[in-house]
Amino acid sequence: MKPSLVLRMGQQLTMTPQLQQAIRLLQLSTLDLQQEIQEVLESNPMLERQEDGDDFDNSDPMADGAESASPSEQPEAPYQETNYQEATQTVDNLEEGDWGERIPNELPVDTAWEDIYQTSASSLPSSTNDDDEWDFTTRTSSGESLQSHLLWQLNLAPMSDKDRLIGVTLIDCINQQGYLEETLEEVVEAFDPELDIELDEVEAVLHRIQQFEPTGIAARNLGECLLLQLRQLPAKTPWLSEAQRLASDYLDLLGSRDYSQLMRRMKLKEDELRQVIDLIQSLNPRPGSQIESSEPEYVVPDVIVRKHNERWLVELNQEAMPRLRVNAQYAGFVKRADSSADNTFMRNQLQEARWFIKSLQSR
Repeated sequence: MKPSLVLRMGQQLTMTPQLQQAIRLLQLSTLDLQQEIQEVLESNPMLERQEDGDDFDNSDPMADGAESASPSEQPEAPYQETNYQEATQTVDNLEEGDWGERIPNELPVDTAWEDIYQTSASSLPSSTNDDDEWDFTTRTSSGESLQSHLLWQLNLAPMSDKDRLIGVTLIDCINQQGYLEETLEEVVEAFDPELDIELDEVEAVLHRIQQFEPTGIAARNLGECLLLQLRQLPAKTPWLSEAQRLASDYLDLLGSRDYSQLMRRMKLKEDELRQVIDLIQSLNPRPGSQIESSEPEYVVPDVIVRKHNERWLVELNQEAMPRLRVNAQYAGFVKRADSSADNTFMRNQLQEARWFIKSLQSR
């Protein structure tokens, strides 16, 4: 066979970098896309975030000769000069009687009293808004530490200054799980000997703190924590006395799951022991975890589904998507005929910025 040239026509799909970027952005969730946008903003100086209140202008900075005009060539606003001497002479020539005639009794203002000092009812959005339901607690709540929660209750409790000092020290010794990390003897040794604080005084203040919320706080071990919670239950709670006996005497057997030994020592049947264990399991072994010290985290939805005219509409959450634009000042530095390394770098960055914005718009 002799070699020959054959001309063929065909179509094939080529994955350009722009298409690959658009497909990759399409697969990202809202959280991942925000992280991707932040990385691009940090690496590409041609991109900037559109701030709230600015006029959004996403026009092509390369069009209409935008690249040929640098920021230094833009005309400046005319400067208006004020003749300070003439203004001073005019003020000096005014007599005292003229001030009363020229200045009115009530000066005009650009705001109203109601615009600044709004009532609580007018400051809240209307309850008839179906698109966005107002929730005051979720939008204004902030995290609270366990120590601050206990100190708030301590300040409300009537006690002497000496007992309050002991209470503050004990609260500082409580960990995030709600347990007292230091022994009472160590707490007594931490005080100045001149204060003459006895062990029974510290224990008395501890018993008062153990009555604070959440129930079971400031316990020295798991058994005491469970007993504190059991004592807060109504006296008519079924199997309450048996649960208190189990928490104080046989908690180690419950931890090792030695149920036969428990039934023999507590003289209970299997179904009765099961009910006692159910009551124990309904308690919280870590009462301090009920107080969340971190800030609340909100889930940002990718799409919003709403019903309109008996039809369900699905739309992207535009509020969760930051708006981007090309920095016109940096884009003005790009020169069309310049082939230097800096100009080539800026041109490439500008092209990548335009591709990224178009990919976001396609998404």
